[in-house]
Amino acid sequence: MKIGVVFPQTEFGSDPIAIRDYAQTAEVLGFTHIVAYDHVLGANPDRPGGWTGPYTYQTPFHEPFVLFAYMAAHTSRIEFAPGVIILPQRQTALVAKQAATLDVLSGGRLRLGVGLGWNAVEYAALNEDFHTRGSRITEQVTLLRELWTKPLVNFTGKYHTIADAGLNPLPVQRPIPIWFGGSVDAALKRAARVADGWLSTFRVFADAQRAIGIVEQALKDNGRSQADFGIEGRFNYGSGNLDEWRKSLEAWRNAGASHVSFNTMGAGLATAQAHIDAIRAFAKLTGDF
Repeated sequence: MKIGVVFPQTEFGSDPIAIRDYAQTAEVLGFTHIVAYDHVLGANPDRPGGWTGPYTYQTPFHEPFVLFAYMAAHTSRIEFAPGVIILPQRQTALVAKQAATLDVLSGGRLRLGVGLGWNAVEYAALNEDFHTRGSRITEQVTLLRELWTKPLVNFTGKYHTIADAGLNPLPVQRPIPIWFGGSVDAALKRAARVADGWLSTFRVFADAQRAIGIVEQALKDNGRSQADFGIEGRFNYGSGNLDEWRKSLEAWRNAGASHVSFNTMGAGLATAQAHIDAIRAFAKLTGDF
């Protein structure tokens, strides 16, 4: 089981040296990957109609492709996994280009997590249709794989048309692995049907058990082997208790997870250094897994 960390976007700050130190520390400690969340715009809770989302305009987010390109320049082994890029609110060919460039510059260290998102305000600001996002993402994934594996693409779909054009350079990985986020039944079944893996968004293993069952059954229904499909668990810092962390790792390992990520956000860690110290403490457990 590969063990990584969630970059604490909303609490870490913008000091480039601290961000460099976080990535390098994670790599030196032996973590296999860094996950980062994606939001382009935050809404004002006092806007007309109100706002009830978990993030606002006051919540900081670095753009994942740019963030990971910076981290890649300061590391050599650790993998990068957006968790997740909100794919239907972005232009597909542009995402293909950004991902291919990051994959080239990192030496093939990108695992692209994608999802539908929930922020209708963000969709409107990016001039994309919030209500068709579920149907569009499947076509987007098909097109991404075409663009990453062929020098020239001819594609005509419901939402996209490319007439004899292609990316240059192509990525190192052809295609780049695509993992889906999501927790509702439709998203889980879609992941099992078209993705290379599923990124759990549940904070504790017990809440994810039903979703794992849905994914496993959907893989069978689509004639796919669980051995060829990844599952990434996630759990939080919580109270900072090592025994609780160990139990979470054991639960995900026993469930057959291929990856797990440790999230230090929401634990009251007030500085960038506190987050770095937290992953140092967590690393003491990883040798047993």
